[in-house]
Amino acid sequence: MLHNRNVWILLCGEFIAGVGLWLGIIGNLEFMQEKVPSDFVKSLILGAGLLASILIGPLAGRLTDQLHKKTVMLGSGFVRAASVIFMLIAIQQDSILWMIVFLIFIQVSAAFYFPALQAALPLVVAEKDLLQLNGIHMNVATLSRVLGTAVAGVLVVQLPLSQVYILSLVSYLVLFGLTWLLSFEEHKPEPLPSEGKRSAGFKEVFPIIKGLPIVMMTLILTLVPLLFIGGFNLVVINISEIQDSSAIKGWIYTAEGVAFMVGAFAIKRLGETFSPYTILFTFSFVIGFSQLILYFAAIPFLSILSFIIFGFAVGCFFPTAATIFQTRIPKKFHGRFFSFRNMLDRIVFQVVLLMTGLFLDLIGLVYMVIIFGVFSLLMTGVFYMRFVRLQNSEKLASTPGGMIK
Repeated sequence: MLHNRNVWILLCGEFIAGVGLWLGIIGNLEFMQEKVPSDFVKSLILGAGLLASILIGPLAGRLTDQLHKKTVMLGSGFVRAASVIFMLIAIQQDSILWMIVFLIFIQVSAAFYFPALQAALPLVVAEKDLLQLNGIHMNVATLSRVLGTAVAGVLVVQLPLSQVYILSLVSYLVLFGLTWLLSFEEHKPEPLPSEGKRSAGFKEVFPIIKGLPIVMMTLILTLVPLLFIGGFNLVVINISEIQDSSAIKGWIYTAEGVAFMVGAFAIKRLGETFSPYTILFTFSFVIGFSQLILYFAAIPFLSILSFIIFGFAVGCFFPTAATIFQTRIPKKFHGRFFSFRNMLDRIVFQVVLLMTGLFLDLIGLVYMVIIFGVFSLLMTGVFYMRFVRLQNSEKLASTPGGMIK
């Protein structure tokens, strides 16, 4: 697999663009920290871009299945690079409104890019290599995040904010150039029916999800890590304020990122020993537990430990979930399914982001993480019991005379 030219292009592109993405994210936080005092208002600003990506989701899914994946990736890459211009205007005019325009365009580009990327991965490697590729791909993304946050932390102090975004723009242009070099076989996409175009998207995917219990279960369980990830940046800012330390932000991002990479490397061996269900339920419980540890957010060691545990857990969780989706969902529905999943993720992000900002303003971090942690554990427990009942009923049905009983 590692001798595959397309794999290296995708991994290099992910790393370079990831560094640029995190330069922009840290720049966003720095810009808002100066201009916006309320955590809830910060969450509303960040949520504007997410809302735009949710609205565009159905169209993104249909076009990803109708067009070649490379074409979609190139188009979204161009929009992503062009969006940085709006942020440069925002800095020049000291305007939050232009920042919102920037967030809308960059999130819309992501709504097209990531479903196309997820649909392209099964086309560049054999199915047996997908779990390993998903793990490596997520590790590269995490490594770029660790490096990007570390570099951005230095650059926002040393350079004007506009120059940080120019570096981000350069990375997006490099990604655009690398995407041109991709070359993989893809059956000519079949046009969707001209009539009922609006219903030809997600409605065709729902019966497939319903008919595949492992896909349905995995889709629901991904809500648990998203409950933590949705307000991640606001939580990190709040911990920094509680401990009165700017350095803790870098330590948290680095610790979580390294732990994620360890988990993504470990998942291949875990996948050989345990079933996907065991991995998903186990690490869903672990994620809920890591949230509860943040009750002690005032203690630097325990706050970092919480993110280490969380990082390792999601490093095992997400590659397993991605592989299940890529292998169980028919390829002709990949664009619509991954767009639907992307839209669902962003809806959850939107809700969690707003809840996080509101809770941080009203009840504070300590009580918020208790609510989130308990909810995660309860939800995982409820679905685990349903899964056990489903397994038992299937065993009973397969036993001679079981249907009579």
